[in-house]
Amino acid sequence: MSAAAPTHREVANRGLLVVSVMLATLMQALDTTIANVALPNMQGTLSATQDQISWVLTSYIVAAAIATPATGWLASIMGRRRLLLIAIAGFTIASVLCGLASSIGGMVAFRLLQGLFGASLVPLSQSTLLDVYPREKHGAAMAMWGMGVMVGPILGPPLGGWLTDVYSWHWVFLINVPIGALALFGVAASLPTDETQQTRFDWRGFAFLAIGIGALQLFLDRSEQQDWFGSVEIQVEAALAFLGFYLYFVHWRFSAKPFLNLGLFADRNFLASNLFIFVLGVVLFATMALLPPFLQNLMNYPVVTTGLLLAPRGIGTLIAMMLVGRLMARGVDARLLACIGMLLTAYSLWQMMHFSLDVPQHVIVTTGVVQGLGLGLVFVPISTVAYSTLPMTARTEAAGIFSLMRNIGSSVGISIVMTLLSRNTQINHAEIASRLTPFGNNMAQLPVVFGNSAGGLAALNGEVTRQASGIAFLNDFWLMMVLTAAAIPLLLLIKPVKRISAPAIVADH
Repeated sequence: MSAAAPTHREVANRGLLVVSVMLATLMQALDTTIANVALPNMQGTLSATQDQISWVLTSYIVAAAIATPATGWLASIMGRRRLLLIAIAGFTIASVLCGLASSIGGMVAFRLLQGLFGASLVPLSQSTLLDVYPREKHGAAMAMWGMGVMVGPILGPPLGGWLTDVYSWHWVFLINVPIGALALFGVAASLPTDETQQTRFDWRGFAFLAIGIGALQLFLDRSEQQDWFGSVEIQVEAALAFLGFYLYFVHWRFSAKPFLNLGLFADRNFLASNLFIFVLGVVLFATMALLPPFLQNLMNYPVVTTGLLLAPRGIGTLIAMMLVGRLMARGVDARLLACIGMLLTAYSLWQMMHFSLDVPQHVIVTTGVVQGLGLGLVFVPISTVAYSTLPMTARTEAAGIFSLMRNIGSSVGISIVMTLLSRNTQINHAEIASRLTPFGNNMAQLPVVFGNSAGGLAALNGEVTRQASGIAFLNDFWLMMVLTAAAIPLLLLIKPVKRISAPAIVADH
């Protein structure tokens, strides 16, 4: 290692910088899920239809997805410090505007703005921490950073439910103000100004990629509502997504300085880590999308209780991240830790496959803790290995790709499980109802329980629907367990990373 290729940069107050970027990461990660439970309240206040209120989530996801790949280029021309300050300030101001919105049009516009500013927060915070820590401490750095990225989406629903129940949905967004202010002042005081370089912006490449990513996100987010390929809208979005990605691939092959360097995927560790983070995004966000309706709609838990039952999942993740940083610092193989984490995650999903509609609360909590432990054990090693064999100058761009893959994984996961949930509920309902005939033994006690009136028949149909939906949820948990187990062999793609000693790094400087 030469002096021209340093492994990290020195900062005056690294502790303050770490806390500040963690707050920025937590703020952005919270907003990916915190608004979900407040949607019914927003819908009434903003006089919005069901389709209109869904754009509160869709607009944020699409804007963040399109803007994320631009992080590397913006950081190169503006400097990481300036871009991070603008992103934090813009996200905080957009949050205030969301909290003060009085119409659905204004809310969607402000969520778009929030997504544009928030897109660069996660990749910038990750690359910043990697740059200020020497390589042998990258595991610990990613453990600290991962607390915000992983715990934020988990704590979002319970925090959002509590704020909406005790105060109002406006505070789901206004809570970002103190967090954003602390992060802004902390970054301004601790992160030094870095060098910039003027590079030409690849407008054609950006346009192709933006069309592909934006159309893909709309396709995934709206397909279940619009009956998939039975809708002209979905057909157009699928065609645009394919065309956008294809044109960008051709453009990248023949461009001297493309907008996003797909050549980074030639690095085995980076490629395998992106595949892993995609699967992790599917499992984490799909599970978080399934559990609240399972607990609220089928088990009749209120929003606050649902949040409390989901919160221990975050505790498991925190415990895992505190342990994994220390283990990696002592030279434990990242692949071993990731393998254990995937096995724990698969085991927790196997347990969830056997949930019943009267599953005890302690089983829900313990299953969540196990899954949180597993996800935490996977996330930190994979986030560390992803950049282990890349040059320092490529970290910001690589972090943007890494974050984008996680977001696309979450969109794919949510889209698939919600579609299967809806379709399997209908199939299961028809199957169960076909077995309830007046001539079977299973009908003997039903008149006693439900009665022969129209109301009794409606109650019977409601119970059949409840049982059919419960089976559909379990099928989704089974699918995610299979996906998790199938991803474990990807660890074979990862090359072992030699541990770099601290004296060697000091000598390089």
